[in-house]
Amino acid sequence: MPKNIDLRSDTVTRPVSPMRRAIAEAAVGDDVFGDDPTVNTFQDRMASLLGKDAAIFVPSGTMANQTALASLTSPGDEIILERESHIFNYEVAAVAVLSGLQVNPLDGDRGVITAEMIEGHIREENLHLPITRVISIENTHNRAGGRVYPLEEMRAIKALAERYGLKVHLDGARLANAVMASGISFEEYAACADTVSMCFSKGLGAPVGSIVASDAATIDTVRRKRKMFGGGMRQAGILAAAALYALDHHLEGLKTDHENALELGRHIEAIDGLDLVFPVESNIVIYRVAPAVGTVDQFLETLKKNNILAISFGKDFVRMVTHLDVNSEEIALVGEVLRSIHRH
Repeated sequence: MPKNIDLRSDTVTRPVSPMRRAIAEAAVGDDVFGDDPTVNTFQDRMASLLGKDAAIFVPSGTMANQTALASLTSPGDEIILERESHIFNYEVAAVAVLSGLQVNPLDGDRGVITAEMIEGHIREENLHLPITRVISIENTHNRAGGRVYPLEEMRAIKALAERYGLKVHLDGARLANAVMASGISFEEYAACADTVSMCFSKGLGAPVGSIVASDAATIDTVRRKRKMFGGGMRQAGILAAAALYALDHHLEGLKTDHENALELGRHIEAIDGLDLVFPVESNIVIYRVAPAVGTVDQFLETLKKNNILAISFGKDFVRMVTHLDVNSEEIALVGEVLRSIHRH
């Protein structure tokens, strides 16, 4: 059976053989007791990489975001974020259900909200109003086609937050992609936020896990929220070992993913009836399928018959995501299939 070229997401990556060996050989303990040496090593390393006092390993990116936001707020508070953000669209209203928070979504420019825009939405003190407590930003931005958030704008948002006594959360699920695309360090990006999340089960290729980094007191609260939300893990070193392996061996590979995404974008730009929605900045490619080509469902079914998997990203849109399990030869094959669909 031919191998599928799976471009649905970078979450579909599978652990490579050396990563599996690292998992099998990991020293473990009970992480809820703080006794897992591999988890502790990983947490210390990530805190250092992100320039924070402490970090904590959690099962998923959603839990990373939710425990961070819960630790910065009280029920009835409000968070400001961009309307197309992951937290607003893909986390099952968890900020409302788990933490009792109100969300104030702003319409950004390709996923970016600015300090100037945000300032006009910070609530004044009033008995009738929720308290604005947190500004949340996403880097890279999924629904904006993997856009890398401009560092200067992030710095301006942090300065604004400090003026108003607010906190900043960085949803850095794909922060490693931002770092490798821009050349800006993890620490420089993380300095723009009070809490930072980062995922290891996307482009970095680990099977499970995200990190939250912040000051020590906030991480103590995140640890409590992690337990409350069901994320306390026991011999989690087998998972942290995979994340450590990814950190050591898969960062540079993200550059290849970005090159493959650029090449995929060039194929799409050359085909009538397919239109890139956003410039390709990292590993996410979003494009519009014209009615003349067929419906998105028909288009995806044709791709599937050619052993290419992608996903619908709205009524007329398709998303493809490059990752370490897809090579340049396969991207060339995808280009050929896309051209053949157009010809028919």
